[in-house]
Amino acid sequence: MTLRTCDWLAHHARRTPKKLAFVDRFSQRRYAYGEIHERSCRLAGYLHHRLDVSRGDRVALLAPNSSDIFEIHFACARLGAILVPLNTKLTVAELEFIVGDAGPKALLCDLDHLETGAAIRRRCGVDHMLDWPGDGTDSAYEQAIVESGAEPPPAEFDHSDLSTIIYTSGTTGRPKGAMITHAMTFYNAVNLAAPAYLTPDSVQLTVLPLFHTAGLNLYANPVVHAGGTVIVTRAFDPIDTLRLIGAPEHGVTHFFGVPAVYLALTREPSFANTDLSRLRVSGIGGSISPMPLLKAWADRGVGLQQVYGMTETGPSMVVLDVGDAARKLGAVGKPVLHAEIQVMGTDGTAVERGEIGELWIRGPNVTPGYWNRPEANRDSFADGWLRTGDAVSIDEEGFYYVVDRWKDMYISGGENVYPAEIERVIQDIPAVAEAAVVGLPDARWGETGCAVVVREPGDHIDEETVIQQCRERLAAFKLPRSVVFTESLPRNAAGKILKRKLKEWLLAQGQAG
Repeated sequence: MTLRTCDWLAHHARRTPKKLAFVDRFSQRRYAYGEIHERSCRLAGYLHHRLDVSRGDRVALLAPNSSDIFEIHFACARLGAILVPLNTKLTVAELEFIVGDAGPKALLCDLDHLETGAAIRRRCGVDHMLDWPGDGTDSAYEQAIVESGAEPPPAEFDHSDLSTIIYTSGTTGRPKGAMITHAMTFYNAVNLAAPAYLTPDSVQLTVLPLFHTAGLNLYANPVVHAGGTVIVTRAFDPIDTLRLIGAPEHGVTHFFGVPAVYLALTREPSFANTDLSRLRVSGIGGSISPMPLLKAWADRGVGLQQVYGMTETGPSMVVLDVGDAARKLGAVGKPVLHAEIQVMGTDGTAVERGEIGELWIRGPNVTPGYWNRPEANRDSFADGWLRTGDAVSIDEEGFYYVVDRWKDMYISGGENVYPAEIERVIQDIPAVAEAAVVGLPDARWGETGCAVVVREPGDHIDEETVIQQCRERLAAFKLPRSVVFTESLPRNAAGKILKRKLKEWLLAQGQAG
């Protein structure tokens, strides 16, 4: 049976038309569900009747965060069109590959990126380009909404149809376009509803970029599904974020960030005095969370809810209940309701509890594959299971722990070494702000680890102190051969450390043994 999808905005516009849906911090605009639904319908009519966008067509979007992005997302959904959000931090050359691969019929671009947008349109032959300032002021975009009197055609699509194509960060090679279905977005909302305590009273503060799945779906889209309110910031600012969370007039109940976001918040002097009592759920994910960071928030009475997932899974796969956050520091939780998960060894059979294996997943929240990448689909799927590439283990209570990315593991003297295990040990040193470990070629051992460390501001720590910390808590084959200190670690826009770039930099510095 084909499962039809429904228009969330239309539903809430009928039931609670005056309920606040979105707050745009940059422009100070506030939209109720009735208003945002009308704007989305008018935009859908314009896209269809003026730009000839129909079911299956792609619409690319190049802009910083704005409440407009959600109305564009829902306008595309009404047409059965596919939104392709673009990373605003990429160069024209990088965007040219993505846009050329996706083949959008239209490109929507904010005023700050008009030059980049024009270059992409010219190089990739995009039929139409529509610009807007992202603040509600007079523009071609706002005129299109005001002047569009034509009703969009009735939506003819179901849960299996594509909603979005989100290009992965490209930590290895060229980025791949993960195909996101309406089912994936829906089941992510359902899977998070209970563990994240989502209700119509939920107020989500969104600071992560909306061109990534975390910005869209942790927990913004699920809050819209529940009929709550989403506050959108143009970009992350730690001072403003703490001010918003602490102010009673905003009533923020939900927040999500990557470890780098939480680290920046803890470093702000105002963190110690910010009222965090209204936070019902504060989620963390995107990379392995340092234990001192989790403890710092726990000391303020906020148990950070680990959410483990990836773009290809909608994104949530495993979630830690808020009640277990303090008791199970370091765990990512247990599988969500609508997903099937198993942990497999290198021989393709399930491993015992306590052993390390690769996490495989299948279910309605899993991507059908990558856009125009049949070879990637062959490599990533096995008998309907998505091979996540993450090394995990399960404890005796059934809680999952992410050990590392499978591809980040290196072999030293015949022994498997997981860098994340070493990173956790190093990050327990008070003077260490961040650490990343990569395996480098070694003439004797095959590979050995190099630790790259960022010191806390004003603190001093040397190589021997780091290695001694590791020597006291790790087996000899896991000890890093060298320690390099730096001001910052290379990251993508989602806050993930780019270990490929880090390794290239270290090799260029002559760090290999």
